[in-house]
Amino acid sequence: MESTENKQKKKPPQKPSVVNVRWVVTIMAVSFVLSVVMSYISNEALNSAGTVLSFVVLFFFIGLGIVFDMIGVAATSGTEKEFHSMAAHKVRGAREAVWMVRNAEKVSSICNDVVGDICGIISGATGALIVTHITAGTDGVTKVLVSLLITGLISAGTIGGKAAGKGIAVAASGKVLALCGRVLSVLPLKLDNKR
Repeated sequence: MESTENKQKKKPPQKPSVVNVRWVVTIMAVSFVLSVVMSYISNEALNSAGTVLSFVVLFFFIGLGIVFDMIGVAATSGTEKEFHSMAAHKVRGAREAVWMVRNAEKVSSICNDVVGDICGIISGATGALIVTHITAGTDGVTKVLVSLLITGLISAGTIGGKAAGKGIAVAASGKVLALCGRVLSVLPLKLDNKR
């Protein structure tokens, strides 16, 4: 009897699971659906598009990736303290901003990883299509040079934009979250404020 009690006492306490399996499965399903929808929209827009419209679609997806990266950074660097009095006074979007800060890990995962990565993939595919448009009927060297130039522009635009956006998101996290909160308050979403 004593040996059983001693074994139970010596057992180390169980650590809570680091990986939330339910959240991982949910985010995988959401990313799959978003990826399919966004790819479909970009393909439809680019099917009969010329070079100029292809560039518009490209810049749209680069910009979308930058904006969502800013939202994810603002959620992780913001504090809910500034929104408590606003929420008490029923200011539109304050409750949603508090929810975003309390769920910063999930918001960051959706904004930075899901939307950001999908936008990066679609930007690359759009860039390849632009290269095909521009280099139709040219020699191999021109195709390689144009491909390198477009790839470099996409990378520089995305990385430079995200670097600038991160600085803004950290410095003005309250304003970014307040704006996002107002947008979320209009959407038909149920946000649980407990966690």
